[in-house]
Amino acid sequence: MRIVVTGSLAYDYIMNFPGRFTDHILADKTDNLSVSFLVDSMRRLRGGVAGNIAYTLALLGERPLIVATAGQDFGEYRTWMDQQGIDVSGIVEITNEFTASCFINTDVANSQIVAFYTGAMAYAKDCSVRDIGLTGNDLVIISPTDPEAMVRYTDECRELGIPFLFDPGKQTPRLDAEQIMAGLEGVHILIGNDYEFAMMAQKTGRSEADLIALAPLTIVTRGERGSVIYTNDSDGQGIDIPVVPIEEVRDPTGAGDAYLGGFAFSLARGFSLPTAGRIAALASAYTIEESGCQEHHYTLSAFVERFTQTFGPSSEVDTLLEHVEK
Repeated sequence: MRIVVTGSLAYDYIMNFPGRFTDHILADKTDNLSVSFLVDSMRRLRGGVAGNIAYTLALLGERPLIVATAGQDFGEYRTWMDQQGIDVSGIVEITNEFTASCFINTDVANSQIVAFYTGAMAYAKDCSVRDIGLTGNDLVIISPTDPEAMVRYTDECRELGIPFLFDPGKQTPRLDAEQIMAGLEGVHILIGNDYEFAMMAQKTGRSEADLIALAPLTIVTRGERGSVIYTNDSDGQGIDIPVVPIEEVRDPTGAGDAYLGGFAFSLARGFSLPTAGRIAALASAYTIEESGCQEHHYTLSAFVERFTQTFGPSSEVDTLLEHVEK
């Protein structure tokens, strides 16, 4: 199975303000707001949903192909991805545009002021999955990016008979009912967190149970309460997947992307659903324990060892050791 990841590529600019934003905002002057915050630090981190998913797939031994757009400042990110074992041949760099960027300023009370610049991501609708030699044995992951691009990729997958996974994610608030239903038509795998499912239900006028029933395989992530995997023959019961104990919660950002990457990897290996969910949960845990979505690292040996310590021995997971680097 070849795995293609579509979605956003972005830089995250993380800043820290050593005070409280509220101390510098005058309530009676908000109609003419003009403030500037001197920050103590700034880090530029690699991010974007497609980048995060592909990184987890690469850590586990896959070589995913990314289909996405980036800007003129993407060179370092592209080189780094290639070094990690990610196929970057499907990334189109847009001249005179910057890679999508998220500017996050956090104060001592953990309040945040965020600005997101779409940049090159706006051109994702011009990309296609048609001419990259995919077959019905492959999988296309459709994750958050420009809404028109998400609709285009689902249309192309249906026309070509290519299985696809639909992850509306952070674009759920922006997608309208028609765009959401377009992503669910013919979908093979649907994934989202419990809040996103509630929002999709509200927008489409369908119940969450109805939405879950539209896909042969659905995963609902629930944060600290783990996740549930539903199949068409599960009678609404689902398979409960527990969370992995966390050494230290540093940053939950990107945990859902890592979960998706771990799950897609498991499907490519033909693992059972309970094992796939647990691999996904462990991949997610590694992300939470580091600040930044692609700053963590593990070897397959370490991954298998931690899986065994957490969930017990698994003959399926042990097969990963056959591919450990010499």
